[in-house]
Amino acid sequence: MNAMTRRTLVGSTAVAMALALAACGQGGGSTPGASATGNKTIGLLLPEKASSTRYESFDKPLIEKSIAGLCTKCTVDYANANGEEHTQREQFDALLAKGVKVILLDPVNAKSTASWVDAAARQGAKVIAYDRLAAGNVAAYVSFDNQRTGELQGHALLEAIGPKAQDAQVVMINGAESDPNAAMFKTGAHHSLDGKVKAIGYEQSGDWKPEVAAQKMNEAIHALGKENIQAVYSANDGMAASIVDTLKANGMKIPVGGQDASVDAIRRVLSGDQAFTIYKPYKPEADAAADIAVYLLNGLDITAVASSLTQSGDAQIPSMLLTPIVVTKQTVSDTVIRGGLYKAADICTPELATACQQAGVS
Repeated sequence: MNAMTRRTLVGSTAVAMALALAACGQGGGSTPGASATGNKTIGLLLPEKASSTRYESFDKPLIEKSIAGLCTKCTVDYANANGEEHTQREQFDALLAKGVKVILLDPVNAKSTASWVDAAARQGAKVIAYDRLAAGNVAAYVSFDNQRTGELQGHALLEAIGPKAQDAQVVMINGAESDPNAAMFKTGAHHSLDGKVKAIGYEQSGDWKPEVAAQKMNEAIHALGKENIQAVYSANDGMAASIVDTLKANGMKIPVGGQDASVDAIRRVLSGDQAFTIYKPYKPEADAAADIAVYLLNGLDITAVASSLTQSGDAQIPSMLLTPIVVTKQTVSDTVIRGGLYKAADICTPELATACQQAGVS
């Protein structure tokens, strides 16, 4: 199923929810499950602010708006852990102490959540893993197809290298080892790159931190030599920014790829400093998360909105997995502009006026 089809599905699901849950918080009689307790709060815990701007700029407001459209008396109790695992645990426990029965959780460290997610489940609280698959007894999972994301990154990097790809040596700066998504991005990228380039000459985790990515890039340059690096895979745009700066400081201009379609990355794509990014339309993901949260709040079957299954240990988690999109200089207008993520005015600074005009961004 392509991204547009999924967006249509999510949109139609929201309409169905609005009809099916007309009584939600509006005095229309009792409903089964969590709503019978009278607690109309949905918890929302997001992982960071500094290394990725998407959570505050897009995920939070979109999820809040979507939930409000489905359940007028529902409220969202939001917190951001700012990259601190212990802080997120405290935020999670605070939601449980308030009696919140549905929690959307994007974990800082997905591998460490099992004990607290399982404890929540024993208390009757439903945890929805958002964007990253948290460990433990989660009720549902909403994300993008992360291995496919990595495959698209690898393929786009091959396209950027061009006909000499088979002779190219690539540096890979992956995401945090604590993030299961990073492992899937890595697997997908290797699937596209292995056997198609001469070698992955250097590969390390950048830990989702720009400063770490810069350090690793400098190590790669020292180990391999400037003339022996033809391209860099960066798992996200935040790290790509520091990698581009490091390459410039060493007099190097080679293809660098990223992910997240941050506004600064789109500008780098237009200027030619970054070869591509990956656009994951946030609204369909936020809408799917809101749909599932309101379904669970009212004790309803979620298979209509979480129709696929994701293996997690011995369990299969009801899931909604969306399809990402590659963004290059030639496709900025048809992707992030047409998709409503940005307006041309958000991207086209005076310095980029000519590049925007050449790319048809107006």
